[in-house]
Amino acid sequence: MNELQALFELHTQEKMLNKEELSASGSNRKYFRLESKNYSIIGVEGPSVEENNAFIEMAKHFEKQGLPVPRFFAKTDDGRFYIQEDLGDVLLFDYIAEGRKTGVFHENEKEMLRKTMQKLPFIQVLGAKNFDFSVCYPQPEFNERSILWDLNYFKYCFLKSTGLDFQENRLEDDFSRLSDILLRSKTNTFMYRDFQSRNVMVKDGEPFFIDFQGGRKGPLYYDVASFLWQAKAQYNAELREELLRTYLDSLKTLMEIDEKDFREQLKHFVLFRTLQVLGAYGFRGYFEKKPHFLQSIPFAIENLRSILSNQLSEYPYLLEILKQMTELKQFREVSVHKPLIVKVYSFSYKKGIPQDDSGNGGGFVFDCRAVNNPGKYERYTSSTGLDDSVKQFLEEDGEILHFLDHAFELVDASVKRYKDRGFTNLMISFGCTGGQHRSVYSAQKTAEHINEKFGVEVHLIHREQNIETIFAEK
Repeated sequence: MNELQALFELHTQEKMLNKEELSASGSNRKYFRLESKNYSIIGVEGPSVEENNAFIEMAKHFEKQGLPVPRFFAKTDDGRFYIQEDLGDVLLFDYIAEGRKTGVFHENEKEMLRKTMQKLPFIQVLGAKNFDFSVCYPQPEFNERSILWDLNYFKYCFLKSTGLDFQENRLEDDFSRLSDILLRSKTNTFMYRDFQSRNVMVKDGEPFFIDFQGGRKGPLYYDVASFLWQAKAQYNAELREELLRTYLDSLKTLMEIDEKDFREQLKHFVLFRTLQVLGAYGFRGYFEKKPHFLQSIPFAIENLRSILSNQLSEYPYLLEILKQMTELKQFREVSVHKPLIVKVYSFSYKKGIPQDDSGNGGGFVFDCRAVNNPGKYERYTSSTGLDDSVKQFLEEDGEILHFLDHAFELVDASVKRYKDRGFTNLMISFGCTGGQHRSVYSAQKTAEHINEKFGVEVHLIHREQNIETIFAEK
């Protein structure tokens, strides 16, 4: 009988019937689901007794504080094996999968993210209350050594692997400045250290926190940066701000904070956390050849590009090197966020509304048939909305201009929001009786307007005229 089976049967007083190994992406620890007739429990085999003990002591303390973590049940005498509560199979990372893939987070996804950020301050503040940080592994506190360790992890495991030439002494000077800034705000709070959606589970509609064994005493900002700027989570700026607002409102119920100072300090932790993550991706991906981490690198690089626009002037050489790094061919050619492309159609209602080929369900369809129709006059029957004579007729009549003013108001709002939220496709269609005059004029004017005002790429398709034009991104 192996150790986990013995623990399970002693705890449940039932015979174990099934043992299933669970995946563990970045850890040397092994997780198993142990099952009997009436029980399901998670068994853990950890090679580091100190790390196991850190998790166990944290779990017991957090449970006493009423925090949402798995209950610890029992461990072996040598500390290498232990059993804990089974919280199911739903990671928050998977719960928000649709939002991560499309960039559009539905309300149920956003609500779970808000619940998670609302509970984070309780782990950080109540989790630190009367806790003995000496049990933390490998260090009891976030300090200069751990900062420089992570920064050099980035330098040696990621930056050097890019082949980029840089001056180590100048880089180390900026590393020291970054360390000084990160350490200027010390708080007696618990720092989860790897707080991200893969370490949150969803059970009965509520988030539960797992894998906090690397936690230690440290600043609040680190966990906020870790979660909101998680590489593959793909939170847009609007959602990120909403979640930060949720977190700050919750934190204010537990302690006083200066929000302006918090936001300013957070920028430096976002930079630091991103470099630490790239170092981990470099080691796990380049050296250990684990594909999951290699696939995450483009997302982290995209985050870094956004961070560099914040003008953190305290580290001029570091930022210069990072900018050069993000422009390297191997990173420049991998685009995480594709640009918005707007497709504008003219069509005849007799032949049906154009089909959306992006898979996103289309956008606007405007019916131009209420506008005075040039096609009822014989002199315009061989012309289209691209011809000057038809343009003059429509513009002098005036109805089409009033119609387009309203259409532009709706379209402009969507194009702006689509750009801000990182959407990639918007479809706008104008239909009339024959798809020749009013719809062609309207589609042409709309395509020109969007390209000129927003600079996005526009594909103009006059379907019934068999004419296609591309207005390039500006």
